[in-house]
Amino acid sequence: MIARMWEVRALGSGFDELLTWVCDEALPQVEVLPSHVSSEVYSSTDHRIVVISKWRNTPADLPAPPERLTARAPHVWDFTPVDR
Repeated sequence: MIARMWEVRALGSGFDELLTWVCDEALPQVEVLPSHVSSEVYSSTDHRIVVISKWRNTPADLPAPPERLTARAPHVWDFTPVDR
């Protein structure tokens, strides 16, 4: 299992539109893939949107968000579970 954390910061005025884009356009493109297990979306008061997705193997990239809505390019990190 691989967990992918995808994080983007919206321009102040573009937050709602960017969140809608993530939920209605970006995620549906990857959630249909056979290796996708689940996804969760989080937002913060400082205009950040975080997607945590879980994958059976190699994670798929979310599409690039509309540049006019973002303060910077998304950041992506992959994590694997730790046996403890």
